[in-house]
Amino acid sequence: MTDAARGRDDNRDFELIAQWKGGDERAATELVERHATALARFAASVGVQSGGDVDELVQDTFVRAFGSLDGFRGDSSFRTWLFTIQRRLLVDRRRSERRRKGGLELKDDDAATEFDALDALVAGETAQRLQQMMARLSPTQREVFALRVGEGLSYKEIAVAAGTTEGAARVHYHNAMRVVKELLDE
Repeated sequence: MTDAARGRDDNRDFELIAQWKGGDERAATELVERHATALARFAASVGVQSGGDVDELVQDTFVRAFGSLDGFRGDSSFRTWLFTIQRRLLVDRRRSERRRKGGLELKDDDAATEFDALDALVAGETAQRLQQMMARLSPTQREVFALRVGEGLSYKEIAVAAGTTEGAARVHYHNAMRVVKELLDE
């Protein structure tokens, strides 16, 4: 996405936020429609495996965002702010899961259906390689990689969303790419 297009998107988000604060419920619906898919991709790419868990996390992100919208200063884009909220929710959930000593497991019925046998085989191998690659990354590398590759965020936006510096985001991305290249060479 070009800087001009990103600027137009940011401006539209700010307009919608103002409309929502003015009582226009449709503005909130449009904000959700504009950003829900990106939030779901990010959640899935950092290890949230079940579709229901992804949907719940996206919904919780918007609930938290709309509940604290008065605190959004506009220092970053609305999307970056949403990623920051979602990341914090993920950290909280992981802490809670560790306390319960439970975890999410990928089940056979979570996989996509209606593929022929060859498509299923290729999709399974690709998913397995992707899981192996993501498992080799540290949690921070996984987040940075997902935000950079999956969402196209700049290092500055990643730094805001991940609660780190721009330089650290670059280093984490570089290290993640090294791991990815090593896996691809195997």
